[in-house]
Amino acid sequence: MLAARTGSSATKLDEISKLRKYSVNSLNKERQKFSQDSRNSTAIQMWQRFQRLAIVRASEMNWYLKVYDLSLEDTVAYQTRMIYRNLGKSGLRVSCLGLGTWVTFGGQISDEVAEQLMTIAYEHGINLFDTAEVYAAGKAEVILGNIIKKKGWRRSSLVITTKLYWGGKAETERGLSRKHIIEEIVRAMTYVINQGMTMYWGTSRWSAMEIMEAYSVARQFNLIPPVCEQAEYHIFQREKIEVQLPELYHKIGVGAMTWSPLACGIISGKYDIGVPESSRASLKCYQWLKDKIISEEGRRQQAKLKDLTPIVERLSCTLPQLAIAWCLRNEGVSSVLLGASNTEQLTENLGAIQVLSKLTSQIVNEIDSILGNKPLGKKDYRS
Repeated sequence: MLAARTGSSATKLDEISKLRKYSVNSLNKERQKFSQDSRNSTAIQMWQRFQRLAIVRASEMNWYLKVYDLSLEDTVAYQTRMIYRNLGKSGLRVSCLGLGTWVTFGGQISDEVAEQLMTIAYEHGINLFDTAEVYAAGKAEVILGNIIKKKGWRRSSLVITTKLYWGGKAETERGLSRKHIIEEIVRAMTYVINQGMTMYWGTSRWSAMEIMEAYSVARQFNLIPPVCEQAEYHIFQREKIEVQLPELYHKIGVGAMTWSPLACGIISGKYDIGVPESSRASLKCYQWLKDKIISEEGRRQQAKLKDLTPIVERLSCTLPQLAIAWCLRNEGVSSVLLGASNTEQLTENLGAIQVLSKLTSQIVNEIDSILGNKPLGKKDYRS
């Protein structure tokens, strides 16, 4: 998705020249990043693949800007430096960082703060906003919609995702029956897409086997398959995103939209000396999180976070920024959903995009060595 604004008076030839120069500069930066791994065949293949994709993307942008008489400076990507990726192998372009509403909207924060967070996110190029019918008993969806209406943002510039299953208390308000989905949100998956009410559908917290079964049924009955899976992913939760989903991505095009990059705040550093009263873990309904933090495993995780301090200092970033950038560096991740309870936190987390370019293969290997939890893929098992 390429959001653009009109108003430039520069000639088409000048703009195309600028675009080509911009693309070449981007390629040169990536070439420098991979040059230190030039003896590694995998790194060379990655660079060649990136170069081909970059050339194709530059050509697509060239054509788009020329046809619609736009300049590169008019694009949101240029103005905000936000990175946009395809959602799986679909044509939908989403910002690599999205804003989630779980716990915060309609619960932990006021409507005013929610509006401030969405405004900051939108102004920084985020076009993906995630919610669910169960968040704050339906209030999160209402707040999200009211803010969009108040701000007057173009609906075409936004990607709104919601989740269905837990609705109300009645028997007909739960599950994935056609009755529940139609009455509570929009329409049952394929039906709603055919009716033009939504564009894509995906799964959330499904196993790889369940996703593959859904894809097979869709193909068998000429229906529309899912394009993404929303799953938890952070430095302490890696198996599903790094081992299971990549195979689905390459076989059927299902991408990953990940949540909780800071492990519900554990990686933020605020729990290193206990559980603050104002934190999420202090809420009654999050006793499970508090128990996890004070457990023996929780203490081990806090120790590993401290071991990452030298890397944080070397990259001149914060621990949350490093953790989010670490999630973004995974090629199968289309977008990482951020959760924030205040504007300072969101602004800090958005800085992870600048850290992403600093994560060389050497630093990633160093992080893996500290964590000691890199999952084994099929090739590793065979070897």
